Amino acid sequence: MADSIVVLYRGGRLPSWHQLSPDEQVAFQDEHVDLMLTVGARHGLQSIEGFRLLAPRGEWERWWTIRFPDLAGAEAWMRAEVAPPYGSYGSYEYQLARPWTPPSLAWLPQRHASKPVADADPRVVPALSVDRGSIVVIAFGGWEHGSDDVEPTRRGDAERSERLQRVAREHSLIHGEVFRLLGTGPDGDLAWVLEFPTLAGAEAWIETEGMPPAEAYQRRAFHLARRWAPDYFAAWSC
Repeated sequence: MADSIVVLYRGGRLPSWHQLSPDEQVAFQDEHVDLMLTVGARHGLQSIEGFRLLAPRGEWERWWTIRFPDLAGAEAWMRAEVAPPYGSYGSYEYQLARPWTPPSLAWLPQRHASKPVADADPRVVPALSVDRGSIVVIAFGGWEHGSDDVEPTRRGDAERSERLQRVAREHSLIHGEVFRLLGTGPDGDLAWVLEFPTLAGAEAWIETEGMPPAEAYQRRAFHLARRWAPDYFAAWSC
């Protein structure tokens, strides 16, 4: 799926959602799920993965990676997701990206896809919860302006790579993935997903990214999260 187009979506529900009656919430949710599954099937949804932040930031509570084979699928998904009535009760911020694995990051381990429950119907939404079996670092960043003109040895590229690989080995990195934004966001042009078995691994990665000299030439914003209902959403792209 190296040529996929990926929707990176951050958002959450608005306070007005909680003013709806339980029956209204269920009705709006069921209609929304049916719509999004229809769009996914029509445009060849390749995968959808959700993450819930350990500490929400305002209206941003969840982050998603949603893959399609082409831009048409991504556009259709974003249009459908904000459609009322459900879409009127959410906060939506989208960025488009592509998977990015240069040779220097070929060592990042690939995730084994979650397996949905046999005969699971994604239109029947169970009680959703986080997977507490791992901790996820969501990182945004990239090179500071002018860093391309600095020699890699001065930037400490090799040292940084060796340190991160050591953290990955010592803390049993489960999965690592990088996305290159189509354009530049407020926190840079790259988004990282790094999944560890424990908080110690996440802390070690963040601390290592802050070591000189490399930290002076890059910008990073880190967020801690857990995977959101991975078994359920695995059924969406079957």
